[in-house]
Amino acid sequence: MPHQHHTIDYIELAVTDMAATQDFYSSAFGWAFTDYGPEYAGIQRPGGAGEVGGLRLAECVTTGGPLVILYSDDIVASERAVRDAGGTIVVETFDFPGGRRFQFRDPSGNELAVWSPPLT
Repeated sequence: MPHQHHTIDYIELAVTDMAATQDFYSSAFGWAFTDYGPEYAGIQRPGGAGEVGGLRLAECVTTGGPLVILYSDDIVASERAVRDAGGTIVVETFDFPGGRRFQFRDPSGNELAVWSPPLT
């Protein structure tokens, strides 16, 4: 997939436990990783054509700043998968103009969100 000028190209998350964080995202969202040693793992693009981001080992994670928002075809199933994988829901699912969304923390403390279109 070609890179596009002035678009977000790659998202990197600081993590405090590489194995636990990879296990969480694999279980909750089916993500696959390319390990580049104990301190970095690339998040593979679906279908294996490159990467969309990475996990970087850090001593601590600072919350706040930009919010990464993932898309879901089934927000109920996604929320259940996040809980089952050990994520913490920090904002329960709510409606907003254009859809529904919830926010969660991963095992390292990163806060992300998941959204989907409104229920029909």
